[in-house]
Amino acid sequence: MRNKLLATLVCSALAVTAAIPTAAMAERHKVQVCRDVSSRGARNTGTVLGAVGGGLIGNSVSKGGGGALVGAGLGAVAGHQIAKHNDTHRKCHWEWRD
Repeated sequence: MRNKLLATLVCSALAVTAAIPTAAMAERHKVQVCRDVSSRGARNTGTVLGAVGGGLIGNSVSKGGGGALVGAGLGAVAGHQIAKHNDTHRKCHWEWRD
């Protein structure tokens, strides 16, 4: 009688343990994570080239009346924005999540 009771208790304990999910048993799934990446070097190069080009165009249009500075400023802003837009790319990798 005592062995039957012990066997019943052990089986009951195993059944309860099997029914309770644990953290180790949680289902894991794969997720793709992406982010936008840009390099600072390309933006700096675009700024410098835009400033030089804008300064040359501003100087030729204004005939030395200060247009070179305005052209250089506008060219620098435009060159920076164009380089930033063209250099940005998406970098993705896979991660396991619970």
